[in-house]
Amino acid sequence: MKINVDDASFKSEVLESKMPVLVDFWAEWCGPCKMIAPIIGEIAAEYEGKLKVCKVNVEEAPDTATAYGIMNIPTFIIFNNGEIVDKVTGAVPKHRIISKIDPLLG
Repeated sequence: MKINVDDASFKSEVLESKMPVLVDFWAEWCGPCKMIAPIIGEIAAEYEGKLKVCKVNVEEAPDTATAYGIMNIPTFIIFNNGEIVDKVTGAVPKHRIISKIDPLLG
């Protein structure tokens, strides 16, 4: 399941999450973001119950995007216990994102 997050809900949904979180920073007009969206959906389904997947539209959550230095989209930041664990930028293959997630899940 993917959760849409904005500036107001970022802290509760991401930073206070009890499980690791993959945050997808994107925008409606971003071609590569649309291209990778189905892959992020697959990851959300495959890791349901073990990983939270949140989508942050950078135009609707400018404070959060600025706070995390998002300069290019899509950018994926992986959080665990409120801390940044890893970051991937660009429309990368699914295995590249999974390789960053799997070590957190043991």
